[in-house]
Amino acid sequence: MFEQIFKNIDDVLWKEAGCSSELDYTEQTSWLLFLKYLDDLEGQRAIEAELVGKKYSFIIDEKHHWSRWAAPKKADGSFDHDSALTGEDLIDYVNRELFPYLRGFKQRAASPDTIEYKIGEIFGEIKNRFQSGYTLRDALELVDQLHFGSQAEKHELSHLYEAKIKNMGNAGRNGGEYYTPRPLIRAMIKVIKPTIGETIYDGACGSAGFLCESHDYLRYDPDGNNASLTTSQLNALRTSTFYGKEKKSLAYVIAIMNMILHGIDAPNVLHTNTLAENLSDVQEKDRYDIILANPPFGGKERKEIQQNFPIKTGETAFLFLQHFIKYLKAGGRAAVVIKNTFLSNSDNASRALRQELLQSCNLYTILDCPGGTFQGAGVKTVVLFFEKGSPTRRIWYYQLNPGRTLGKTTPLNDDDLSEFVELQATFADSEKSWTVEADRIDQDSFDLSVKNPNNGEEVSLRDPLEILAEIEALDAESAEVLAEIRGML
Repeated sequence: MFEQIFKNIDDVLWKEAGCSSELDYTEQTSWLLFLKYLDDLEGQRAIEAELVGKKYSFIIDEKHHWSRWAAPKKADGSFDHDSALTGEDLIDYVNRELFPYLRGFKQRAASPDTIEYKIGEIFGEIKNRFQSGYTLRDALELVDQLHFGSQAEKHELSHLYEAKIKNMGNAGRNGGEYYTPRPLIRAMIKVIKPTIGETIYDGACGSAGFLCESHDYLRYDPDGNNASLTTSQLNALRTSTFYGKEKKSLAYVIAIMNMILHGIDAPNVLHTNTLAENLSDVQEKDRYDIILANPPFGGKERKEIQQNFPIKTGETAFLFLQHFIKYLKAGGRAAVVIKNTFLSNSDNASRALRQELLQSCNLYTILDCPGGTFQGAGVKTVVLFFEKGSPTRRIWYYQLNPGRTLGKTTPLNDDDLSEFVELQATFADSEKSWTVEADRIDQDSFDLSVKNPNNGEEVSLRDPLEILAEIEALDAESAEVLAEIRGML
């Protein structure tokens, strides 16, 4: 129903000089969708209030209503082109009046968990990249044809928006940072088995893929039909189940829009640097039942950030892993993607972190993912499944092998992971899976390398791109050390 409209919006954006990539297309589509969604939501709330004899107080002032500036209508409901702003007038209004007004909501909001605060956050971070008011006018008229009235309409729009996020992830130029393959996410969720009443957290949520897929797992049955949930369960899903944090502005905006399309009006997603939090300040009330995440890896964090963690390291992903262990409740479950070199790195921080993970958590499963799982990323990854509160007794490994080279035209799919999910349920051994007892793990190195005893492999061969990326990272680290030495001379 809406697919052609989305394609037409992309065609309009392709002509806009201010938009040069899939990231720009997604960003601009996001703020337009958000304002149209907000208008539909307020219209629906106003009707509901009127039905019970009450007056609805609109969040957005009348002069900035969608129906005033974006899509004015005649009495018969047709589009009123005569009164619609366009050209320089439209760009001037958006940049000088609309965006500043919307940014102000952050200061005016009662608390961060309100939709008013989210409005202020979004428009405090996002930029209007339209340079032509005529192109913007075309985009507005297309977006006005989209409707968020029913759950079915939101469901369809969420699928189209997910496709847009996927395209952004495949397009490169940092887009992949925001996109984790959904088949991998779904497999991780099936292993973790969240239930309604549990809290689910992602401290590096990107486009909120883990949170949105978890919502769908709880909201729908395997056939895609609505699950039989009570009103209180539905309310819990909308308000007190999903929590996230995201540092980057564009990813934050996309996460908010993605969750809104999944039926969560005021997502509990904070725009913040997760790693800036001192782990010693974490209290029991801050912890979560379930953590699902794919934290960024390869980054180098500053010394002041490292001071927030008991195990000092510049590797972003290793800091996030410490964060997740700390934020997990006793008995809580986690599934975290991390690069496979974590399993065998010989530096002190890696060894200490593996020891901490094995001793404070039951690391019960390691999924070894093939190269190409993440489009545009040369590094190989594994998924760590662990439960907090008791030490590791044995680890079940599974070496994923789809039988083909993964790439843009041959991405990972749900069938590729079906055997993993099935065998993991009973920790069954096979040609691709095996079990290692904790007492067989070297107590000096705590090496957890993937060594499949069924095919004679000692250690999986590393991807050349991964090796080059590690060399580049080591060179950068060496340069940083040399700079510090020069500064002391």
